[in-house]
Amino acid sequence: MATQVINTFTTLAFGVEYDGSCYSGWQRQISVSTVQEEVERAIGRVADHKVGVTCAGRTDSGVHATGQVIHFKTFSQRTEKAWLRGVNRCLPEDIVIRWVKKVPDLFHARFSALSRFYRYVVNNHNLHRSAIFRERAAYVYHFLDIDKMYRASRCLLGEHNFTSFRSGQCQSRLPVRKVMYLNITRDDRYVIIDIQANSFVHHMVRNIVGSLIEVGSGKKPEYWIFDVLMEKNRALAAATASARGLYLISVDYPSNYDIPNTVSSAFFSV
Repeated sequence: MATQVINTFTTLAFGVEYDGSCYSGWQRQISVSTVQEEVERAIGRVADHKVGVTCAGRTDSGVHATGQVIHFKTFSQRTEKAWLRGVNRCLPEDIVIRWVKKVPDLFHARFSALSRFYRYVVNNHNLHRSAIFRERAAYVYHFLDIDKMYRASRCLLGEHNFTSFRSGQCQSRLPVRKVMYLNITRDDRYVIIDIQANSFVHHMVRNIVGSLIEVGSGKKPEYWIFDVLMEKNRALAAATASARGLYLISVDYPSNYDIPNTVSSAFFSV
């Protein structure tokens, strides 16, 4: 009588960093290159079986990440160091696995998350754009008054209906989100907008940034942001800011999962 082989699955979480400039976003698609496709291919080569991964937040085309989190199940037995080195050898240079951790089977990269932290970087120079950072920061030549932007942004804190800042293609059933943190700082020529929320509707960060830039450049008064939020009408807000300035910095989880925090090592730290 043949012996039945039972495969024991392990759930692993990976921290992923990537430059999104050359990819059509995170999510796997037909006929275009995506980050998910590259990551699944690399993990599959090390695992010796096909792998499907789930991410904490699906970033758009051109958006970057220093703290994306994914999870997947595998029956392959490897040390964390073997996973880390093996998968990174199979990845292109613009994607890297930063950490590997075995997690409980109940862990879910998306649904276990408590919040997401995004950073938006604006190259704010009145004479010329940057050749070196052209794909890593948005460019605005009008001087941005960050004090006005900060004061205007206070109305966005807390739980609100963010219909005015969601895209028409948003598939989320509800537009209500809770913004826990929003800060705006300047580091020489760069303006950095940090925002943390329990989750985000589609293009929410970029639409908020686009509207705050209108205030910072003097085109709109500070109270305009509040008016737009209250109207719940996307047509009243500013144009969506460029994808190239946006970074998924970190994802927060319950402490019992012991997921590494990547905020302190983020690109354009201030």
